[in-house]
Amino acid sequence: MAFTSVAPVSKNDSNGGQGLILGRYEVGRLLGHGAFAKVYQACNVKTSQSVAIKVLDKEKILKGGMIAHIKREIAILRRVRHPNIVQLFEVMATKTKIYFVMEYVRGGELFNKVSKGRLKESVARKYFQQLISAVNFCHARGVYHRDLKPENLLLDDNGDLKVSDFGLSAVSDQIRPDGLFHTFCGTPAYVAPEVLGRKGYDAVKVDIWSCGVILFVLMAGYLPFNDQNVMAMYKKIYRGEFRCPRWFSSELVRLLMKLLDTNPETRITIPEIMENRWFRKGFKHIKFYIEDDKFCSVEETDEDIGAYSTDQSSMSESETEVETRPRVGPLPRPASLNAFDIISFSPGFNLSGLFEEGGEGSRFVTEVKVSKIISKLEEIAKVVCFTVRKKDCRLSLEGSREGVKGPLTIAAEIFELTPSLVVVEIKKKGGDRGEFEEFYTRELKPALENLMAEEALSASTAAAATGGSSLPPDSK
Repeated sequence: MAFTSVAPVSKNDSNGGQGLILGRYEVGRLLGHGAFAKVYQACNVKTSQSVAIKVLDKEKILKGGMIAHIKREIAILRRVRHPNIVQLFEVMATKTKIYFVMEYVRGGELFNKVSKGRLKESVARKYFQQLISAVNFCHARGVYHRDLKPENLLLDDNGDLKVSDFGLSAVSDQIRPDGLFHTFCGTPAYVAPEVLGRKGYDAVKVDIWSCGVILFVLMAGYLPFNDQNVMAMYKKIYRGEFRCPRWFSSELVRLLMKLLDTNPETRITIPEIMENRWFRKGFKHIKFYIEDDKFCSVEETDEDIGAYSTDQSSMSESETEVETRPRVGPLPRPASLNAFDIISFSPGFNLSGLFEEGGEGSRFVTEVKVSKIISKLEEIAKVVCFTVRKKDCRLSLEGSREGVKGPLTIAAEIFELTPSLVVVEIKKKGGDRGEFEEFYTRELKPALENLMAEEALSASTAAAATGGSSLPPDSK
């Protein structure tokens, strides 16, 4: 994601008029609005991709003291990139506006589908499986939604669920010294009883309660706790007073009783949900990774372990695990750098790090052959049990250990500077900054320095043996 200063919309975006942002996004119809923002459908004029653009008024944000809130929302959306979560592509700004360019989900809110009547059990199960996968992914990265409800669950063209609206989300950094959250938030009908008690709550258990209410609504077509009087509804929630309709199976009733347990200490956990017999029916364990801002799934088969596609319709697993397909044929030539690429290497011109978690990584120039660089990176990855994925002259090294920010993922790309020189760029693509710095300092950097030293020594030895010089002809 990049945070880019852009030219203003060519027409007045505050009154719903169409316009062009940075010559890239043609703004279309208004999709919705709130106190601080309006959301428009838009089209990327270069790729024809439909997007949703959330337009925020800077003045209103400043007056409302929402700057920290907006920054936190950006950081959260960057942290939780998952096939069942609405994706943030980039953030742009003018003097008066901030633009969130997001995935446009055509199917609308799940609420609209449920409002027409209860869903078939198989359909409700599929949505619940995708919801739990997305929530589990968030929790593993220290993100808690705190406002899960059918209005915040969207459906894409394939009928798959996408969690949206992380405006009330919290991160683990906000937990009080007692290990709990204390902010009263959420939608009344979906709020957990411990939130009503105002004594602090575990946000993981609060999200699970909301998932339970959502499952009930999908299957019944109405709320488990409902009353025209809000205080009367809160009493029902606090006491856990609800009844399952007769068409609920016994397996589903048992699961709901565990999800809507008023005691957060004994409420079912996500690992237990995923082992539940009702939940597991038809649940597919399909891994995914992100490349070029696209989700790619990896499904192991007997014929082709590691074959992958970009079909997002079947992705529901929160883990990331990638196998490397054996390379066939000659190694492709590295991409050449033009003048603009070289200029962008200067920190003064490179804006890509703005609003990112940090500019971790390095670049270096070497005469070492591309094949040797790639072999060395694969060798390092094998020693530390990292998964390697290759595409042309790009490599992705991914750790297996899940941290708060996901597994450590390192990208290495090789560019051609001259026929005899290449630029190697190493970047942290995911995971914890401290873990990356330790791995880079202890493993990557020394190994690559040794490779370059060995190559230089080999070249010098070869030149001495032939009575020549190791320097290129034009440097003599």
